[in-house]
Amino acid sequence: MSTLLVKNAYIVTMDDHSLGDRSREIPEGGLFVRDGFIEQVGPTRDLPQSADEVLDLKGHVVLPGLVNTHHHFYQTLTRAVPAAQDANLFNWLKTLYPIWARMNADDIFISTQTALAELALSGCTTASDHLYLFPNGSKLDDEIAAAQVIGLRIQASRGSMSLGESKGGLPPDSVVDSEDSILKDSQRLIQKYHDPKPGAFVQIVLAPCSPFSVTGELMKQSAKLAREYGVHLHTHLAETEDEEQFCLQKFGHRPVGYMQEVDWIGADVWFAHAVWVSGEEIKTFAEHHCGVAHCPSSNMRLASGIAPIKEYRAAGVNVGLGVDGSASNDGSHLLAEVRQAMLLSRVKEGITGYSLSNDPNRKLMTAREALWLGTRGGAAVVGRTDIGSLEKGKCADFFSVNMNKLDFAGALHDPVSALVFCQPVKTDYTVVGGKFVVKEGQLVTVEEYKLVEQHNRAAKRLLS
Repeated sequence: MSTLLVKNAYIVTMDDHSLGDRSREIPEGGLFVRDGFIEQVGPTRDLPQSADEVLDLKGHVVLPGLVNTHHHFYQTLTRAVPAAQDANLFNWLKTLYPIWARMNADDIFISTQTALAELALSGCTTASDHLYLFPNGSKLDDEIAAAQVIGLRIQASRGSMSLGESKGGLPPDSVVDSEDSILKDSQRLIQKYHDPKPGAFVQIVLAPCSPFSVTGELMKQSAKLAREYGVHLHTHLAETEDEEQFCLQKFGHRPVGYMQEVDWIGADVWFAHAVWVSGEEIKTFAEHHCGVAHCPSSNMRLASGIAPIKEYRAAGVNVGLGVDGSASNDGSHLLAEVRQAMLLSRVKEGITGYSLSNDPNRKLMTAREALWLGTRGGAAVVGRTDIGSLEKGKCADFFSVNMNKLDFAGALHDPVSALVFCQPVKTDYTVVGGKFVVKEGQLVTVEEYKLVEQHNRAAKRLLS
């Protein structure tokens, strides 16, 4: 039995009743945690005054841990590669596939640690990763082992590519695998690692990479297997106009229509990006409760477009945020992605004539709405009800930022919005399941300088 008391903080609960507004923000508030779960949340004066560890966070804002709904951890090894700096998605992929083909198990392990360490320092406590190529004996197990060292929760996606260039796909044949081996390994991973219980640190997701890198049969069989075991499904979809044309020519459907053909529509499915969709397709997502991982920085970096987040939200589609691959964002700062989502939404409003609108119901995305996407939205997208808010019975996953910093000078009249509007900072504390991953601004579970040295050696080898 272990207990933790957090006191004297500005608590932002993001609970079921707050809807992203100020109704459940508690100045001078706190949390009482027992064995990794929240037992009480409220004003400090109403909480037990002793615990095994007491953390006085006066001057800090405390929020639920952010949920990252889409990433490729291994891509931290190929950030800002010169030949891929100014390419669109398809050319970017063709440039990087041969480099990624050189990776091994150690590379997967170290890149996972690097990405998760970055995420932890940005307030993330749960991360969904999409690992879809396994060169030179590497496995998803390597990623899971690394995540267990760092201490974040992970939705580990067993990605796959089976449609190589010789069969009309985009990836080179050297990085694709047979469908039988993909399905056998998917089943092995579910049986070995998937934990459906509240508080799980590892859950398995089945995630064929994209319409241009797998066959329709693999999509169908993956969906069948996932539903047999009750795990979720994830893939890239409608990221670019190029993909739309590819699907029309190869399958006779737009991307969303193709997903319907291969049984990939349902509450157990979420799609990364979903930029190029029609109004009817948004309705399809809403009717079938599909989720969307919005990756604004990546979409800007690769000139893919702006996802219709306001339309998704209005239709009732679950939307979360993702930093995406660290070679299409070049960073893993999820609080920065919250800010980016808010700003890009406002850019889209400007493009579509916000300033000319007389509709009183047409409003800009607020800072609190953006934080909602990063917390409650992300939890809903990955299908978890035990994270995303600070409520009794939920996981003790949270992060704090000391607002008495130069970055926030002049903004303390609204500290929550300041976290989003002002330049992103690193967290002071990140706690997962009641255990510290970041403490006083420093990683607890790994030595950062050693991690950087190992990671840079691996990256140099791949690019040499």
